[in-house]
Amino acid sequence: GEVVHRMLTATQYIAPLMANFDPSVSRNSTVRYFDNGTALVVQWDHVHLQDNYNLGSFTFQATLLSDGRIIFGYKEIPVAVTQISSTNHPVKVGLSDAFVVVHRIQQIPNVRRRTIYEYHRVELQMSKITNLSAVEMIPLPTCLQFTSCGPCVTAQIGFNCSWCSKLQR
Repeated sequence: GEVVHRMLTATQYIAPLMANFDPSVSRNSTVRYFDNGTALVVQWDHVHLQDNYNLGSFTFQATLLSDGRIIFGYKEIPVAVTQISSTNHPVKVGLSDAFVVVHRIQQIPNVRRRTIYEYHRVELQMSKITNLSAVEMIPLPTCLQFTSCGPCVTAQIGFNCSWCSKLQR
């Protein structure tokens, strides 16, 4: 995609295992998804690395649950994730979120500068990703979960929450 898209995908991802996978190099490779309204499951089944087919096939999945939990499951990981080459594609396991701000440059009309700001990143330890393993990530509480003033202002979640009566949150 365009430059901005490529820059955002480097900082915005949910990656059970991001690497140079190419499902087209094998007839047995599939990427499937299932959504039942409370869980979205994406499964990479028998996928191979584009630049190293001989390492074997990988089978893993990501499940996004409506309560905010994320589960990564690993069935077949034929080599240590730390041994996967990042020469042609970054190798990542985890989560990251970011946003883009477009700035106008006053001195040059019709020119804008895009800046990507990363909120936070969760990098999972790659050495822990093995056959028949799983990782569950549970979201921390935030101010936005409160639906009334009392619990909001008395919450002890590490944020300085305050209630907005106009927005009712």
